Amino acid sequence: MAGILGRLRSVLSARTVAQQVFVLQAAIVVLLVVATVVAVVLQVQTDSTREARNRSLAVAETFAHSPGIAQAMTGPDPAKELQPRAEAARKASGVDFIVAMSTEGVRYTHPDPGQIGEHYQGTIGPAARGGTVQETYTGSLGPSVRAAVPVRAPDGRIVGLVAAGVRVSEVSGVVQHQLPLLFGSAAAVLALGTAGTFLISRRLRQQTHGLAPVEMTRIYEHHDAVLHAVREGVLIMDGQGRLALANDEARRLLGLPADAEGRKALDLGIAGDMARLFASGRFATDEIHLARGRLLAVSQRPTERDGGAQGSVATLRDTTELRALTGRADQAQERLRLLYDAGLEVGTGLDVARTAGELVEVAVPRFADYATVDLAVPVLRGGEPQEGNGDMQRVALGGVSDDCPLYGLGEVIRFDPATPQASGFGEGQTVLDEDLPGMSGWQLQDPERARRILASGMHSMLATPVHARGVIMGVVTFWRAGSRAPFEAEDVSLAEELVARAGVSIDNARRYTREHNMAVTLQRSLLPRAMPDQSALDVAYGYLPAQASPGGVGGDWFDVIPLPGARVALVVGDVVGHGLYAAATMGRLRTAVHNFSALDVPPDELLWHLDQLVTRIDEDESDGSEGPPVTGATCLYAVYDPGTGLCTLARAGHLEPAVVHPDGTVEFLDVPGGPPLGLGGRLPVETAQLILAEGSSLVFYTDGLVEDHERDIDEGLELLRQTLDQPHRTPEAVVKAVLEALVPERPRDDVALVVARTRMLAADHTAVWDVPADDPSAVGRIRAAASRTLENWGLTDVAFTTELILSELVTNAIRHAGGPIRVRLIRDRALICEVSDGSSTAPHLRRAATEDEGGRGLFLVAQFADRWGTRYTAQGKVIWTEQPLTGVGEAALAAAFEL
Repeated sequence: MAGILGRLRSVLSARTVAQQVFVLQAAIVVLLVVATVVAVVLQVQTDSTREARNRSLAVAETFAHSPGIAQAMTGPDPAKELQPRAEAARKASGVDFIVAMSTEGVRYTHPDPGQIGEHYQGTIGPAARGGTVQETYTGSLGPSVRAAVPVRAPDGRIVGLVAAGVRVSEVSGVVQHQLPLLFGSAAAVLALGTAGTFLISRRLRQQTHGLAPVEMTRIYEHHDAVLHAVREGVLIMDGQGRLALANDEARRLLGLPADAEGRKALDLGIAGDMARLFASGRFATDEIHLARGRLLAVSQRPTERDGGAQGSVATLRDTTELRALTGRADQAQERLRLLYDAGLEVGTGLDVARTAGELVEVAVPRFADYATVDLAVPVLRGGEPQEGNGDMQRVALGGVSDDCPLYGLGEVIRFDPATPQASGFGEGQTVLDEDLPGMSGWQLQDPERARRILASGMHSMLATPVHARGVIMGVVTFWRAGSRAPFEAEDVSLAEELVARAGVSIDNARRYTREHNMAVTLQRSLLPRAMPDQSALDVAYGYLPAQASPGGVGGDWFDVIPLPGARVALVVGDVVGHGLYAAATMGRLRTAVHNFSALDVPPDELLWHLDQLVTRIDEDESDGSEGPPVTGATCLYAVYDPGTGLCTLARAGHLEPAVVHPDGTVEFLDVPGGPPLGLGGRLPVETAQLILAEGSSLVFYTDGLVEDHERDIDEGLELLRQTLDQPHRTPEAVVKAVLEALVPERPRDDVALVVARTRMLAADHTAVWDVPADDPSAVGRIRAAASRTLENWGLTDVAFTTELILSELVTNAIRHAGGPIRVRLIRDRALICEVSDGSSTAPHLRRAATEDEGGRGLFLVAQFADRWGTRYTAQGKVIWTEQPLTGVGEAALAAAFEL
């Protein structure tokens, strides 16, 4: 029994409500069917017993009242007459026995003839007295019913008794034959009930989402608690716009009556707009409605979106008390956002004026209607304010209107000591003037301007000093005008924080300006201030220092160096990196190039010497640390000879130069590229030579011209080629066009550009003579020829000194060198004398003693000539001198003889 109950409890403890309902409904159906079957069976048994009693009584009465029964009872032999009739009646009626007996109970008839004459076993007393006896007994054949009735004579006397009996099973046999149908019907009813229960359970499972009773109870409890405890009103409307549910807060906010459920939203006395919103069921989010003097934020969502029933649910929030707090919170949030934006937008560059302008852009109109930034004049140049000098320059101005009466940009202002600006700048404290019309002293700066300021609607201002790292650099003034609320004490902290953040950026820009100016000054001092006088090239140049690079100026440089023989050297270089170190390295390299050029070494040899120099610089700067950064530099060096048009070039890591031919075609010269300076090691530098026609333009440049973050170097080179592809322009025009086309407004790298248009020496400005190497008498002929040439050139004032120079140089060549010997006179800006021979031994200048017979010739040459020197060629060497053409010849001769 306990096991059955346990199993029943386990069945009833099914997890979901639908399962439990299914089990309970199925059990109820089974119980009903069983109860019905039991009732039917019990009813069948009762009916069978009653039928047996009725049948036995009817048979007994029928037989007792049959004609002749009473006469037979009183006859001489009742058994003989009644036995056949009783058996016939028994068989006809289907009873078990019909017994006719005397009033004393002696049987006259019986289905078993051997029982005739025996006493009847049942009750007969009531029947003998004229009544009826019915009784149930259990015989050998099972439960039976018998009845006994009297037999009356015509005169009413009781002359005998008749008893009839029948088994109950005989009567219930018909009903029992129908029991299979009954049980089959019960089984069908049970199956239909179970199927219906299953369908109902499945629907219930869908409705309850398979939740267990505990979960449903918890959900209901939570739902009820949340619905009535939440401080938001909740309304649920059905598909017909009737109120289905309202929590306590909604009733309080809307003043709903107790019988509000089931009524339409328009009939609940709710404000019109809100009632129409509830009735429509439309989507709404935080709509503000007025109800009973309260501002309610109403949100509404339809419930059928996710498969729910038609209708809507609305939530109500009372925002009346929160509006004031919300306004303050919004104001605080806006101030924080202003400071955050200032941190992002102020100080994006390293320019003082630009940083001040960014501060004004952030403050107007979010904090003020107008804003001005005035900085001490030295700050704009990178310096610090000078004590006792209150001059400030307006570097930024902005406002909601362009026609404000404030001082304009660029004006230098000395504020009156009574003004808030002067007080803030002097004391370093913010000054608040909430009532400008009160004329508290600010108008003393410019009374007329003050009247116009008031006429424009300005009514309050804040003057906040700009300071950083202990230095007060200026003052920022904020103005408010029109209907805007005046500045308050709470605005002071915001203004100070805003200006403090900008002050750090302004100070950084100031320091950068100072360092940048120093670097630019150094760089400018190391670059050529003017082009030297020479006749070989018509030169124009452009140089732009870096503006947007965090390191400041770089190490780009160029030079034009006159060489002996009217030749000119062009050089362009670029030192890796930016800043003072790059500029100083550039100066060292430029000086080295000048020194090496003075030795008149070939371009490839000069670059080799520069490579050695850069390597030594790297070693000196490394201080023995591991992996020192390589300084690195690139250089392009070219020598142009106007006498022959020959141009010899060599480059070390530099970009190839361009040449614009006289017909306007542009060509990038294929100059063999060596490694950058400082990385060459033992790799040789190769040269390239080409003959340039007169009027050709050499274009030398650094990578800052063609390379930019918005384009790669190939695009820059192509743009350069297109810009140069125009003939018959002066070098100055070419430089201007190239810089405008290729250089951005704020270049990130230095840009150096040199354009040199070639010239050729006229044929009548050169004279050449060959000298026999073994004929000392040829010296006289050379002097005579040179004298005639100088006379034809109109240079007779230098003829004598020239004859002395040539006599000494030619004599030395004949005596100490081998042939071939050649003399060349060149008339340029100076008179150039060149004596070339086949020897590579250079003469040395020395001072002869008193008794020495020789050694004075070269000394005299050095005294007569303005410059002299030696250069080597593939065939030997050239001794050259230069003499000025402005009457210096006689002065040099006189000085020589004085010595």
